Amino acid sequence: RPHDAARFRLIDLKSMTLPELQARMKEMGEPAFRGKQIFTWLSRGVTSFDEMSNLPLALRERLKAECRLTVPNAVRKQQAKDGTIKYLWQLEDGNCIESVLMRYHHGNTVCISSQVGCRMGCAFCASTIAGKVRDLTPGELLDQVIFTQKDSGAPVSNIVLMGIGEPMDNLEAVLKFLELVNHPDGMNIG
Repeated sequence: RPHDAARFRLIDLKSMTLPELQARMKEMGEPAFRGKQIFTWLSRGVTSFDEMSNLPLALRERLKAECRLTVPNAVRKQQAKDGTIKYLWQLEDGNCIESVLMRYHHGNTVCISSQVGCRMGCAFCASTIAGKVRDLTPGELLDQVIFTQKDSGAPVSNIVLMGIGEPMDNLEAVLKFLELVNHPDGMNIG
């Protein structure tokens, strides 16, 4: 997908907590409950505002004009005999990250990335070779869980942040992601 700088100036709804979404709806002259509806839709992995069928058409059109939906593109998917799936996701700015779905008797775990590249310089790790490019947003962290689950059809019950990047170097986004992914009106993975 071509890089579109103007797109990044649009509001990233998926990185917002439920109270932030409710406040945003009030600012837009909408009732606060619309924020909860949008929050739920985002956690289901909608790829367009048109899928948010319980929102009025006028609001969906306004969201299209003012906001963006992050949807990673699976550019490579490798599946092992044991059911493990490794994804190479291309983000909307063209950068790529990896996620891995691992299947265990106690549930399915997804290993997600927290950054594009890494600046830590660990000798054993290939993700540090090119250095750190940027931090992932809370929404991009969430996307890895949502779209891995959606693509694989395997419900995710556990998450580890051991993919590309150092989670503690992107702490603010990681903490917000944990709030989003654990929310009962969202994915409710606790």
